[in-house]
Amino acid sequence: MNFISRFFGTFIDPSRTFRAIAAKPIWVDALIVLLIVIVLYNFLIAPIMQKDSLKLWEDNAAKLKDKWGEERYNQALERIRSGSRFLSAGVIVPVTYLFGLLFSALIVLGMGRLASTQGSYLQVFSLLVHASFVDKVLGNGVRLLLILSRESVVQTSTGLAIFFPTLEITSPAYVILSQVDFFQLWLFGIFGLGLAYAFKFDVKKGLIISYIFWGLKSLLTIGLGLLQLRLFQ
Repeated sequence: MNFISRFFGTFIDPSRTFRAIAAKPIWVDALIVLLIVIVLYNFLIAPIMQKDSLKLWEDNAAKLKDKWGEERYNQALERIRSGSRFLSAGVIVPVTYLFGLLFSALIVLGMGRLASTQGSYLQVFSLLVHASFVDKVLGNGVRLLLILSRESVVQTSTGLAIFFPTLEITSPAYVILSQVDFFQLWLFGIFGLGLAYAFKFDVKKGLIISYIFWGLKSLLTIGLGLLQLRLFQ
């Protein structure tokens, strides 16, 4: 199955596509496209993200100066202003994401092996890369349109937070609701389907493993987000 068939099959016919990927893991071309899309997306939103960060810090200037002192506050503000768009979007973000993919596949492999003696790391990694098209290509495409129309990254969500427009972005509720992202739910749904083919067990087990991993990942992200909020409280 060529790349075009696998790409569109992920959205249109994931069952047939992921059965083929599990039988013959292919990931190099898909990973390259995925990383290019991630770099482009983060490069495009970087100026808006910088503006959001500066506004957030300036809106909370009195509180942050009182907590850190004016000198440390000004140094932090200068780091935001002088941050390299190319370094962040072109190196840090894609490298971090790649390591996240590699580590995630390893964890899911371990979870799958608790229920089956079948399945390999390459199968799990290949399936995860292709399932990620849902979030990183389609999801980021939708987010980019929303970000450009609102001229804000932090106020843009494709999760449950979208139904609560009056929530403050620095509130714990916003952080938690934003993690229940519709594209992520879709991603891990078809990933669970692929796991069933890789480990040769029923789809229910694949979905359970996939969504347990999503839950653990979301809890970690929420925890990190809540820690960041402590700066502004």
